[in-house]
Amino acid sequence: MTTAVPPVRLRDDPDFRRYWLARALSITGSMATAIALPVLVYRLSGSTVLTAAVTALEAAPYLVTGLFAGALADRWNRRRVMVTADLVNAVLIGSVPVAQLLGVLTVVQVLAVAFVVQAVYTFFDGANFGALPVLVGRARVAQANSAVWSTSSLIELFVPPLVGLSLAVLNPAGLLALDALSFVASALAVRGIVRAMSEPRDGQAPLRPRVVLRDISDGVLYLVRHPGVRTMTIVGSLQSFAGGGFMALMVVWCDRVLHVGTSGLRFGLVWGTWGIGGLIAALALPRLLKRRTPAVITLYALPASAVIGVLAPLSPDWVVAAFALLVWGSAYVLVIVNSVSYRQQVTPEHLLGRVNMVGRMLSWAVGWTLGALVGGLLGNQVGIRSAMVLVGTASFVGVIVAWTSPLRHPR
Repeated sequence: MTTAVPPVRLRDDPDFRRYWLARALSITGSMATAIALPVLVYRLSGSTVLTAAVTALEAAPYLVTGLFAGALADRWNRRRVMVTADLVNAVLIGSVPVAQLLGVLTVVQVLAVAFVVQAVYTFFDGANFGALPVLVGRARVAQANSAVWSTSSLIELFVPPLVGLSLAVLNPAGLLALDALSFVASALAVRGIVRAMSEPRDGQAPLRPRVVLRDISDGVLYLVRHPGVRTMTIVGSLQSFAGGGFMALMVVWCDRVLHVGTSGLRFGLVWGTWGIGGLIAALALPRLLKRRTPAVITLYALPASAVIGVLAPLSPDWVVAAFALLVWGSAYVLVIVNSVSYRQQVTPEHLLGRVNMVGRMLSWAVGWTLGALVGGLLGNQVGIRSAMVLVGTASFVGVIVAWTSPLRHPR
């Protein structure tokens, strides 16, 4: 392992290319799973609530393991944590298509795998958040995140239509084999990175429960005391509530409201247009940061996200819905990438994993999980469209918080 100075341009940096490849491979498989899992549960159970539970389980594990994962990721070798998490998840995801082939697959297993995979991923996430600033340098964090999110958005553009077409002829469980293979490929790519992704940890206290709790406390206190990070975490939680509620009902919305079913080209295109919006946001962020501060970007992107998030469920047909998701994806993803990059730039290196996981727990786990659960319950009570609109209004609370916060007068 070496600490050699990386090339100025990311495209000329072989280690960043390996990191980028690992993320691209993993995102491809995870995108297929994000569509296939709720479709699988919906086909097995026909239940709106159980289908919504899949979306809730994407974030719920952060409430259980997130804080500990962040604290431990700041202590352990980040490369080793990322590789191990990838390999464990390959086995977990691979168990679903194996059970399907054996004829023993149940909804309980699918939900359990969804939860445990995300619990393991919290360790990868904590390590990954701290690894990137060390790997590329803080000055290039926004550029690096833009490259990864641009790739993610391109994947979200092309993979959903392909998955939609595949679901017309394949069982959803079979598509999860792709995700299992992507985890293995990601582990190999991360293992090949030469430069360090952690700074030396000399003089650390021995790993004991009291020490881990103190490490977690340090991360929480930093987030609470930093006005910019604190505010972006609060508004991120409210936006995630709206996004979680929407995504929890999206499969059912496509089937019962837009009448495009749960497979085929139209189904895939509705999912895929969100990726176009995300691509626009990821490409725009580095340019926007040259002209505006992260605070200003959040202040103006958040209201746009709130408005479109409420209007999208009211779309009269799948074409209008796809366009609405394109616009919403642009604003929504811009808020997210801007917030993540800002947190990576201002947080001290030794606190990166902890502060990230505290932020992810609050903005992703709490917001997304509650939104998905509330959306699923409301969907049964007031109808799919009404439920989506109701959970979407949470983003307007976020707008009020942002515009009455220190973001208006950042120091």
